[in-house]
Parts: sequence; C-alpha cells; structure tokens
Amino acid sequence: MRGAWKPASASPSIEVMAPVDVLIVGAGHNGLVAALMLARAGLRVRVLESAPVAGGACRTEHPFARASGVGQSTGAYLLGLMPPELMRELGVSFPLIRRDPHYFLPTTDGRHLLMGADRATTEAQLEQFFSRRDAEADRALQDELSMLREDVAPTWLQTPLSIEDTADRHLRPALRERFIELCRGSVGAYLKRFGFQSELLESMYAVTDGFTGLCGDWDTPGSGMNFLAHNMCRLPGSDGTWMVVQGGMGTVTQVLADCAQRAGAEIVLGTTVASIETRGSIATGVTTHQGELHRAKVVMVNADPFRMVSMLGDGCPDDLRARVDGYRRPGTSIKVNLCLRDLPTFSCLPERRGQHRATIHLLPERDTRAKLRAAFAECREGHLPSNPSIEWYIHTTLDPSLQDKRGRHSAALFCQWVPHTLAESTWEREERRFVDRLLGICDQFAPGTSGLVEDVFTLTPPKIESHFGITAGHIHHVDNSFGFSDRLPYRLPVAGLYACGAGCHPAGSVVGAAGHNAATLVLADLAIAS
Repeated sequence: MRGAWKPASASPSIEVMAPVDVLIVGAGHNGLVAALMLARAGLRVRVLESAPVAGGACRTEHPFARASGVGQSTGAYLLGLMPPELMRELGVSFPLIRRDPHYFLPTTDGRHLLMGADRATTEAQLEQFFSRRDAEADRALQDELSMLREDVAPTWLQTPLSIEDTADRHLRPALRERFIELCRGSVGAYLKRFGFQSELLESMYAVTDGFTGLCGDWDTPGSGMNFLAHNMCRLPGSDGTWMVVQGGMGTVTQVLADCAQRAGAEIVLGTTVASIETRGSIATGVTTHQGELHRAKVVMVNADPFRMVSMLGDGCPDDLRARVDGYRRPGTSIKVNLCLRDLPTFSCLPERRGQHRATIHLLPERDTRAKLRAAFAECREGHLPSNPSIEWYIHTTLDPSLQDKRGRHSAALFCQWVPHTLAESTWEREERRFVDRLLGICDQFAPGTSGLVEDVFTLTPPKIESHFGITAGHIHHVDNSFGFSDRLPYRLPVAGLYACGAGCHPAGSVVGAAGHNAATLVLADLAIAS
C-alpha cells in the first residue's frame, strides 16, 4: 500500500509520500526491468506511470471501436532484441512464436520471395525470381551479420564504450573496420558492398532494418548503426528473426510488472511527474501533477531524454541540455492498425503458404532506390510521400488469441517516412486520405484488401506522441543513428539521477538492456550487491 506522511515543513497543498530508495519515472519495459532488479536487491522501489496501464509503447490494446474483441500490439509489434542473457538473469520467459516464413516480398508481376528457416529453399527462390548474384549477395550478408551479432552481443549488457573502442575490444580483427564503417556510415554504403543485383531486394533490407524509426535514408550517416541494431536478434530458436509474443507485446511488460511487484516494487499508475526535484546538483525526488512529492535517494528516468530535460527545468546542467538538444529529430513513422474480416489474397501467390505470417514488404517495384530517396526528401520538406515503404503485419495468423469470436484479424501497416508536422495541411485533414492511399497500395499487391477493412486505428507521429507520451512521436526516443557511448549516458551529471530509457545504449526498441545496465550502475554506486 502507498503511504503518506507530512513533516512539519510540508506545504499544505503538497502531499508528501513515504520516501523510497529509488523512484523510477515511467513504467515502460526498461523501467520495469530496473524496478525488478533493484527490488530484488532489497531496495524500496516506486515506479510512477502517467498512463492507466504499465508498458509504455510495449502494450496490447483493443483499439477498434467496431471490433472491441480484437487485440493488437499498437506500439512495438515484435520481440527481437532482448538479450537472452538478460531474460535468464531476470528469471523471465515469454510465450514466443517463431515466424516461418519471416519475410514475404510480393510483386505485381508474379515474382515473390518467401524467406524462412529453410535456407536452401530461400536461395532457390532468390535464383528463380531474382538472380544467382542476389543469392550469393544475400548469403554473404547473412554470414557477416551472424559474425557481427556474435561479437557485439556482450556489449549490450555493459556500459558502452565508443564505437572505435568497442571495435578494438570486442570485434574480431577482420571485422573491426567494417564495424566502424557500418556504425558511422550509411546503410546504403554497407549494402552496396555485397553486390545485390536487385534494387528491390536490397531495398527490402534497407527499409526493414535501416530505415525503421529513423529520420534518415540511404545516405544518412549512422543509418548503418540502425541497421546493425535491428539485426541483433539472438532469441533462442529465432535464427536471427524477430518473434511474435502470444497475447501481444503487452505480455512482455505484464510479466515484467508482475515480477517487479512480487519482488516488492510499487507501481503507481495514472500519476504524471511534473518535475525532478534537485537541491544544488543532487536529485532528491519528484513532484507530480497530482500534487504529490516523492523523495528518493535515486531518481531513474525511463521517459525520453527531452521530457527528462523538461522535468529538470532550471536544474538541468547546460552540457546535458546541449547533448539532448543534439539528439532532437522528429518521428517519421505512421502506424495504421487494421481490423480485417478475412485475410488478403496476393496476386503473385494466391494460395496460402504462410505469407500472412511474415513481415510483408510493399515497395516501389521500379527505380526503388530513387523513389525511396524521393520519399524521404518529401517527408523532410513536410509533405506526405508519393511512394512510401510499407511493412505489413497480420500477427493473428500466428496468435489467434487476439481474434474475436467472429474470427476477425488485427493487422498493421508500418510506414516510413511521414512528417510529424505537415507543411501545407494538417494531419486532421490528411490522415484519412493517406490511409486510403496506403490501402490502395495494398490493393495493388492483394486486390480487394480495402474491402476487408472493418475498422482502423491510426497513429500518426503526433498521435504516437500523445498516445504513448513520446516526444515528437519518435518511436526510438533517439535516432538509432547514435550508437554506443554517443547515446544518452546512464549516469547523468546530477548526483543521484540516472537515465534508463530507449535513448540510452544500446538502442530504441524492446530491448531491456538500458534498464539492466542503469540498475547495475545504481547498485554499484550504492555499494549493494545485486
């Protein structure tokens, strides 16, 4: 139970809550990981969350007004990047479902790629529908990514070094320069090394791993870092492919929240932190919009860095403010959640061979690179793209627990790039028309898709901002073009204040490593054995 006490000096308008050892701002997955670790170490831990539910953007909702029984992961769609070592250390497991096939690349001319666990079948398709050169390039890419995953993996549960020092300490000699070039350079330059003949195939990899959540494109320095981060899936049985969580992504944060509470952590929902209190250069607690004062030895911030600076107000050191300002980028993703009464039929593969279980990549088929470059340029100028890229998910094909009694499916169109703020119109005016345009693209590959839609729940960048509480609707808090020690540090230049959110190492996405690493530092600074 949450207690309150009032010292003689307390203002009558402020309710002073029972003090704790650690106060965590935000009950996203990283904050919950930190709460679990610190509570198990015997600390008094309180988590304050403004939303009525824990989980941040890692949640399962029932967002469809005309299909209230259909569930959907409205923020994060898949689990891929959580280190298996972290899951073992926390003693948690999740009901994971392997997607096989995991990628489906359709076309309107009869070709397709259905990429799954059977490597020989994948390479045969690559040769049949694309070229032998593409099959060889794909094999070389997968081999190199496998080595990079193996070498980089230990760094994700450590306080980060610079990219260059990481290369020297952790990468095998043959990969050191390539690693640095990948992290500092562009995804376009990295993929070009492998010699893909098909622009469409090369673009599939660039979009799904290099462009996702990024304010950048083929040539943006650091887009290679985003590509590396998205290729760090090491979940058991995944073979490097991201997995569906039964019950939606809210299962992940519900498991973490339950474990944290059993360990003694207190999670308070519907309570919004207004400011981080400081005395001199020491964090002493937080105040809330509800008129509460929470004192703590340690304050950890799971919210994005920009909100953290706002909470600090005049207590934010100039160097920290300048560093965070340097991270500022707008969100450029739109999430169109759909309720479908049936599965679509693709003209290039009408029979059902598992394509609905995969990430479905809808891309411009001709002049793909040029059209994607133009799409980002349009976004940067505040215009909606003429040729957006779409990743399409229909996870109820693997997890029928999210279907309703009528057997309707939840699906999502995840699209890059759209502007947070439109130059010549507003999202209120353009949202419906743009969603219709996206569905029109689906119709080109799977005729009749628009007619299957029974309800829509769209999250534009401003709606991502308001729905999940993420500044500028940036799904990764900070672009993943910033990597390793270039991201927000865990230990901040205010004594007793730590960051543990997605803006920290290793990356945005559902990882949990930032919560682990920040909690490890807190325990070390408090001289408490974990």
